[in-house]
Amino acid sequence: MFLRIVGYLFGIGTMLGLIVAAGVAWYVSDLTSDLPDYEVLSRYEPPVTTRVHAVNGSLMAEYAHERRLYLPIQAMPELLKEAFLSAEDKNFYSHKGISLSGLARAVVINIQNYGSGKRLVGASTITQQVSKNFLLSNERSIDRKIKEAILSLRIERAYSKDKILELYLNEIFLGLGSYGVAGASLAYFNKSVNELNLQEIAYLASLPKAPNNYHPYRYTKRAIEHRNTIVNRMLNNGYITQDEADEAKKQPLGVNPRPKGSYLFASEYFTEEVRREIIQRYGSDALYEGGLSIRTTLDPRLQIAARSALIKGLMSYDKKRGYRGPVAKLEPSADWGISLNKVKPFSDVPEWTLASVLSVNDKEARVGLRPPTGVDGKIVADRTEVSIILKSNRWIKKVALKDQKRRTAKTIDGILNIGDVIYVEKSKDEKRPGYLLRQPPAVGGAIVAMDPHTGRVLAMVGGFSFAQSQFNRATQAYRQPGSAFKPFVYAAALDNGYTPSSVVLDGPIRIDQGASLGIWEPKNYGGKYAGPSTLRLGIEKSRNLMTVRLAKDMGMPLVAEYARRFGIYDKMLPVLSMALGSGETTVMRMVSAYSVLANGGKRIKPSLIDRIQDRYGKTIFKHEERVCETCSASEWNGQDEPELIDNRDQVLDPMTAYQITSMMEGVVQRGTAARLRTMNRPIAGKTGTTNEEKDAWFMGYSTDLAVGVFVGFDRPKPMGRGSTGGGLAAPIFRSFMEVALKDVPPVKFRIPAGIQLIPINRKTGLRARAGSPGVILEAFKPGTRPPTTLSVIGFEEDLARGSLTVTPQANRAVVSGTGGLY
Repeated sequence: MFLRIVGYLFGIGTMLGLIVAAGVAWYVSDLTSDLPDYEVLSRYEPPVTTRVHAVNGSLMAEYAHERRLYLPIQAMPELLKEAFLSAEDKNFYSHKGISLSGLARAVVINIQNYGSGKRLVGASTITQQVSKNFLLSNERSIDRKIKEAILSLRIERAYSKDKILELYLNEIFLGLGSYGVAGASLAYFNKSVNELNLQEIAYLASLPKAPNNYHPYRYTKRAIEHRNTIVNRMLNNGYITQDEADEAKKQPLGVNPRPKGSYLFASEYFTEEVRREIIQRYGSDALYEGGLSIRTTLDPRLQIAARSALIKGLMSYDKKRGYRGPVAKLEPSADWGISLNKVKPFSDVPEWTLASVLSVNDKEARVGLRPPTGVDGKIVADRTEVSIILKSNRWIKKVALKDQKRRTAKTIDGILNIGDVIYVEKSKDEKRPGYLLRQPPAVGGAIVAMDPHTGRVLAMVGGFSFAQSQFNRATQAYRQPGSAFKPFVYAAALDNGYTPSSVVLDGPIRIDQGASLGIWEPKNYGGKYAGPSTLRLGIEKSRNLMTVRLAKDMGMPLVAEYARRFGIYDKMLPVLSMALGSGETTVMRMVSAYSVLANGGKRIKPSLIDRIQDRYGKTIFKHEERVCETCSASEWNGQDEPELIDNRDQVLDPMTAYQITSMMEGVVQRGTAARLRTMNRPIAGKTGTTNEEKDAWFMGYSTDLAVGVFVGFDRPKPMGRGSTGGGLAAPIFRSFMEVALKDVPPVKFRIPAGIQLIPINRKTGLRARAGSPGVILEAFKPGTRPPTTLSVIGFEEDLARGSLTVTPQANRAVVSGTGGLY
């Protein structure tokens, strides 16, 4: 009877077991029916940081939604892997995806903690975390845990342990906006993973579960304790010795966060322009998630020189206009340092420090320097006070008022007041001790330096401070170039039958522009006339009236075509006022156009980027378009040297390019930029000044470097009498070129084959005897030569219309061919 009952119960148990097993099988089958495809892990492409580098490899900027750098497992230090294994899954290399012992331990602990309010302890292996992070959600449910376990078993069969660990260590979030161990290493310690020491590695390994709970500054004590727990686990697992563990646990966290934004000094405008170009070319996702490697054309040495020259020039102009007042005003407080710290300085002008006026008398002001904020986000306790001495800051005696008026103050207490927030800079001049008062220039400006042979932008600064204004005046500001446009009018003339010795009348002219526009009467700067003058003199002295007559003689459609060909304007209105640079363009376009003159007439594409590589190192963009078909030869067998095939368009006759270059050398030697003559090297250039001195330009080049400078208010307004291209922009050009060409020997501009150098009288353009006073060597194309009699463009036409009045002496001079009045 007993055996029958046992058999009966066994049968029932077996049936129930089969039913449960079937139910479990059905349940698991139902769960697995919609499991994600784990094979996507083999095609895993996580969002990766895009990095921008200068031409010398210096890091300029990083862009990412998730700060991650993907690192192959082979490139990770063994100690790093051991630390994470100790922290997360010490049996990783022995289990099959699920740790039964870990699961049992978690069950026991959770039963013990039941009702205590403590968080449930998990037993996820690294493989399970990969399953959850890559393929599942963060939902806390039994269904998700079962799916996670099933996927883990499948992943373990499909991938090697090293591959699974590689996926894990590159995916996990570790705080401070960083993902993956390589990104976290940079974010926390500003080091690569190979430079980390034991205590740093242990701290990173302590972060995966809850990085915010172990924040290095908010919860420093807790973070150190948890790091030391990881060190102890590494010791227990045999990865480190007792001495190494003891030494590591004595150390502070040593966190040194990596700065965000631009890393290379003075490169902010350049970097932002590259960022915009990448988004325009490939889209935002490619920039912030694509892991691109971008090698720019920026030369850090030239970039710093460009910034220094521009800032010096803008400040020089601004100081002459007087002191405009404080940056801000502080209310009295017990600790001026806390109040002053709230005022944000220009992050890209590290030479300047914010200061608050604490006391002032007739000769000096006592100011407190803005206390810095430590890496922990707290204001440092020390307070520093310095003096502003009036005799070292005499420029502030001129106090700027409205409408460009100024008053003169005799004492510093008539200028500064207690609570004023100002910028100061420590003096580097022994003759002016102490600190110097500074103010951000109200005027704006830009400078661009380019390799004229390739279009590579070597330096670009779009304003005084990117932190002050992100508006890039080199690429975004469309301004009138004024006389800086004239070389292209003259280039069109030289390309179409005129010579440098062609003579044009420099005298009054009236242009009837029709009923709607009326009569236009252009003037020369200064209001004077020189009479009949050569094209060379027209360029050298920047004669407006000559340029208008020349453009009228050629026809403005031809000038408009050349402006389009050089890339200055896309579609220029063919009216005579445009010949004087009244159309709007950018510094970048102008430098590109002048580069064509410098390189012998070849079209160039300005570029801030040399090449772009994707996350796998494949080049997806290269600026260099010239072809070298024989550069890939494996060995030399007596063949000719490889030769680059230049397939760029020839937009200007090389002889014309040299002629206009030679004429612009005269601008530097004898003309409106004569202050550059003492540079003692071949420089060609042209000044540009618009009506009422609203824009000041200088465009110039040596044989291998083209540079453009612009100065003007963002909202165009007069800068004051004498604020010309030669007075404002040319000194900035000079400051830059003196640094850029410091160790470069002077090189003369190359004379194209076929050009004849013939002695002429510089004023009349007539052939003359070499060595005679006022005689220069002028460049002539084959088939052209200096005239033997004087022919003046525009003279007879204006005289016949009665729109020109000249003295009898001048009339005789023109008719007799003896030259004009100078």
